[in-house]
Amino acid sequence: MPSQPVFLLDANAFIESAKRYYAFSIAPGYWDGLIFHAQKGPVRSIDRVKTEIDKGKDDLKIWVDTNFQEWFESTNQQDVIDAYGRVMTWALGQPQYTAFAKAEFAKAADGWLIAHALAKRYVVVSDEYYDPNIRRRIKIPNVCRAIGVSYLNTFEMLHALHVQLTLPSQ
Repeated sequence: MPSQPVFLLDANAFIESAKRYYAFSIAPGYWDGLIFHAQKGPVRSIDRVKTEIDKGKDDLKIWVDTNFQEWFESTNQQDVIDAYGRVMTWALGQPQYTAFAKAEFAKAADGWLIAHALAKRYVVVSDEYYDPNIRRRIKIPNVCRAIGVSYLNTFEMLHALHVQLTLPSQ
């Protein structure tokens, strides 16, 4: 029987979820599910995503600092650094993307997220969607497809983990 994949969360799995469809006040089960599965092992993120979340100075930052801090893995590992080189070589070599898109990708956590997943054989979780014609931005699914990294969106991860967002018992 294959082992459970490890899901590596993009910043939008935290930020968009907190701002929109899984706001803390309406879907605490989402956040409880992340903690539960992080404790069991299959949910993680990276230090550079944490840095993006820290810019918010909001309820999400407080939640992360209080509940999820220990599940942000370091990208300062040789296998991840080597994989990052591969990711960036691919991205910078793609003529379809603008110079601005390449520069933004180089500054963001996205390349590191993909590299970490590549090095550790994790599954990236991002709510970005694949767009083969995009020029102004390098999207996570585009890179994942090109270099052979598995990816899912947040909803697909929740299904895979059998997370249920239920009302509290009375």
